[in-house]
Amino acid sequence: MNVTEQNIISNIKELLEPILYEKNLELFDIEYKGSSHKGVLRVYIDKEEGVTISDCTQISRELGPLLDVHEVIPGSYTLEISSPGLTRALKKPSDYIRFKGKTVKIKTIEEIDDRDVFQGKLVDFIDETVSLETKGTNYLIPFSKIEKANLELDF
Repeated sequence: MNVTEQNIISNIKELLEPILYEKNLELFDIEYKGSSHKGVLRVYIDKEEGVTISDCTQISRELGPLLDVHEVIPGSYTLEISSPGLTRALKKPSDYIRFKGKTVKIKTIEEIDDRDVFQGKLVDFIDETVSLETKGTNYLIPFSKIEKANLELDF
């Protein structure tokens, strides 16, 4: 049976989401890189007040045996559970709403106002548009035009 990485991720989500829901955690992302000998499964979890080491340990202890019992991943693999980190990616509209007021870096698919990289304060997210203030100038960036966005460290 040839199991694709997408099938594996879909099956993991199905097993993982009830566990996360029970612990008031949310799934941020899943990455699986497999080879014929050994794969690596990275699960990123999140919650409003931030993820603790205890949260990661709990999820690892519950998810690992479930994956093995259901034989979700062929062969051996390494399971890593972590938070999205301080410079986390912004992927969903709710991420932009949650992190209003924070410093972000946005790379767009095409140029907007003669540039494709913006760094500044996330002002708002309204009608599928990010409002970003950079050095006194406000930019409106359509969500559909964002290639990549991350929080930036604010010193």
